[in-house]
Parts: sequence; C-alpha cells; structure tokens
Amino acid sequence: MAGLSDAGFQILLTLADGERHGYEILQALGRAGTSRIGPTTLYRTVRALRESGFIEESDQRRDPTEDDIRRRYYRITALGRQAAQDELQRLRSLIAMADQTTLARRSRPRTAT
Repeated sequence: MAGLSDAGFQILLTLADGERHGYEILQALGRAGTSRIGPTTLYRTVRALRESGFIEESDQRRDPTEDDIRRRYYRITALGRQAAQDELQRLRSLIAMADQTTLARRSRPRTAT
C-alpha cells in the first residue's frame, strides 16, 4: 500500500477515535501542535482520502438541534485504519533505525551524574 502524506496520516489519526467534522479536525491538529494544515490542504486531503476509501462521510448527526446542518462529518474506514497502522509501523521502524545511529546518540540530552 502506498504511503500516506503527512496531512493524510494526521487526519486519519484525528479520526481514529471517532467522527469529526472539518473544523474539529483542524482544531485537533492545532492542539496536537504537530503541523499547520490550513483549510485548503485539509479539504484537498479529505477528498483524496475519500477517493482512496480511507475515510467516508457519515450520514449520522450528533444532535441536530445543536449542530450546523452544513457540517460534514467524516469517519475512518477499515481500509483507512489499516493504512494508518501501516504508516505508524513504517515510522516506528524509521525511529528504531535512527536510534541506532550516531546522529541520534549525539542529539540525546546528557544526564547529570
């Protein structure tokens, strides 16, 4: 399976624990502080994730009396969950490889003894 873009992976991570609408996805990414994804990148990536079958639009609303009908909610699919798990494993392998290099050893903070 082809690798995910950073934005795609981050969006899948925000959807891993439940449905969200676009603005909630942006808020979650902002709270995580991992990247700055703007609305254009978000919705372009959402469209690509939908076309790939990694996410789908939800037809259920949380509470219609407290929700804006224009909001579209998205949820991760089984295929999207597998793609995110594959990407997570790929990143973990890269970190493990990096940790074995002198580059990683030199960048570790020294502890007082």
